Amino acid sequence: MSDTIPGNLHVANDVLADMVGNAALECYGVVGMAAPSAADGIAKILPASRLRRGVVVSTTEAGVHVELYVVIEYGTNINTVSQNLIDQVSFALTEYARVPLDGVEVHVQGVKVRK
Repeated sequence: MSDTIPGNLHVANDVLADMVGNAALECYGVVGMAAPSAADGIAKILPASRLRRGVVVSTTEAGVHVELYVVIEYGTNINTVSQNLIDQVSFALTEYARVPLDGVEVHVQGVKVRK
């Protein structure tokens, strides 16, 4: 099963955004995804069906660049949760999608108590 087949494989940015969103929600301390533009300074948690909206995937010369907009759980260490997010998303993109990674940015849009 390790035969090499000639050709190119193109993965849509929306597919990568879904992969990133699912990987992000699996991280400890992440309550949900937020919209990239928090109007009025209030971050709204998006439903799971719209978690692609909390992820911005762009293609650069070096690879795929990802921006995450998340709401984290109150009482967790923001730096630790952010680093875990970067590690989880990097692993998902490099191991599952096999795409070159340019970088991952985490934007914490809010802190919320998990119910």
